[in-house]
Amino acid sequence: MRRWIRNATDRSSRGASGRKGLEVLGLTLMAMACLSVPGYAQDELETVVCVSQDGEREECPADTAGGVVLLESTGAVACLLGKSWGYDDAGIWVDDGCGGEFGVTSQAAPAGPEQEPVEEQEEEEEWQTWGTYTPGEGWLVGRTRFGEVNLSAYGLVRYLNQNDDDEVFTDHFGNERTMDLRNDIFGHRVIIFLNGWLASEKLRYIFFLWTVSSTDQDAIFADFGYHFHRAFALYAGINGNPGSRSLQGSHPYWLGHDRVLADEFFRPYFTYGVWANGELTPGLWYAAQIGNNSSALGITATQLDDKLDTGGVSMWWMPTTQEFGPRGAYGDWEYHEDLATRIGFSTTTSTESRQFDPNTEGTENTILKLADGVNLFETGSLAPGVTIQEAGYKNLAFDAGIKYKGVFLQAEYYMRWLDDFQADGPLPVQDLYDHGFYVQAAFFPIPKKL
Repeated sequence: MRRWIRNATDRSSRGASGRKGLEVLGLTLMAMACLSVPGYAQDELETVVCVSQDGEREECPADTAGGVVLLESTGAVACLLGKSWGYDDAGIWVDDGCGGEFGVTSQAAPAGPEQEPVEEQEEEEEWQTWGTYTPGEGWLVGRTRFGEVNLSAYGLVRYLNQNDDDEVFTDHFGNERTMDLRNDIFGHRVIIFLNGWLASEKLRYIFFLWTVSSTDQDAIFADFGYHFHRAFALYAGINGNPGSRSLQGSHPYWLGHDRVLADEFFRPYFTYGVWANGELTPGLWYAAQIGNNSSALGITATQLDDKLDTGGVSMWWMPTTQEFGPRGAYGDWEYHEDLATRIGFSTTTSTESRQFDPNTEGTENTILKLADGVNLFETGSLAPGVTIQEAGYKNLAFDAGIKYKGVFLQAEYYMRWLDDFQADGPLPVQDLYDHGFYVQAAFFPIPKKL
C-alpha cells in the first residue's frame, strides 16, 4: 500500500509547472466546488494516493466526511466505482489492480443533501455479467458470485526476409554449412487467453491456446494458482523459467515483435512446473520455480529425463516508484513523470537431454546453440562423429533500466555455462562459457500514442 497526502493549495500554486497538469486541473475544479459551499476552505482539500496489486485489496485511511472523487486512475486496470474502488467512514478502498489519486476534504458540507459513503455494492448490482473491456486484460465474458471468465487474444503477422550471397556459413571446425534462408509472410504467433477466478478471487486460472504457425506448433495450456498474500502466490502449470528479464511476464509489451538476439541466445525457455512469486516489500519482487527442463514446447513426456532438477530464481527492485509500467513493459509508453528505476537478476540451472525422437531419428532439443549457431546436441558439434546425449545448463543475467518522460533505457548482461557433458565418444572440452549483453533505448514523445 502506498499513501501520500498533498495540500491542494500548494499543488495549485505551481500551475503549469506542476507534475501533472490534468491532476492539478481536477483538484482546482474540486476546490472551487468546495469553496462555493459555506464552511469549506481550500486548504482542507487533500489528495490521497491509494494503489492495489492484482488480486489484492488495499484500504487507505482518509477522512472521507466531505466525500471522495477519483482524480486520476494510475493502476494497471480501470477503476470502477463500487466494483474496484469506493470509500467508507474509515477511508478509501481499492481492489484487484485499481490505483489512483483521490480528492478528499476533511470537512463535511454544512448544508444540502447528506452524502452517503460508497460501500461495496450488493451482489445483484456488483456482478456485471458480461461486456466490460479492460485494457490489457480483454473482455469480460461472464461473471457471477461463483467465478469469472475473461477473453483476450494476441496475434502477429510478419514478413521475414533473410538474404545471403552464397547461402553457406563456416562453423567453428571450418566446415561449410548450408543456410536455411527465408522470404515469406506468416502468421507468426497467435495466443488466445481465457482467464479468471473460481469460488474465490484468490483462486485464479488461465487457459490459453498457443500457436507458432511458421514452425507448425500448436498447444493448449492451463495454469492454476492461489494468491495467499501479496508476498506469496503459488501456481502450477506452464511458465517461463526465470532466467532473463523477458521471461517475467512482460510479453507483448516489447519494443519489437520478438526478443533481441542476445536474449534469445542466452535465455531458458518455458516448461511445466510449480512456481511462487510476490512482492516482499514495496517495489521488491521475486519469482522462483521448479520444473521439468528448459523447454517443454513440442516434446512428449517420454522424451524428458527423470531428474526434475530444473530450477530458477529472479528478483527485481524498483526503488524510486515501486513500479516499472504495465507488466514491466519495455519502453515508457505510459510516460513517467517521476524517474522510474529497476535493477534485477535472474538465474536458471537445468540438466538438458538430447530428446531423441525415434520416429524421425532426430534431435528435438534445439534450444542450446554454440556461438556460431550449431546445435549442441547435433552429431559432430564438439568432435567429429561424437554426439552429446546430456549436458548441464546454467545461466545468470543482470538487468537495469530507467524510464522518464517517454525515455526508456535498459541493459542486460548474460553469462552461460554448459558442462557435465555425457557423450558417446571423447570430447576436446569439458565445459563451455559464453557471455554477452544488449542495450535498448526508446523515446515516446507523445504519451501513450507515439
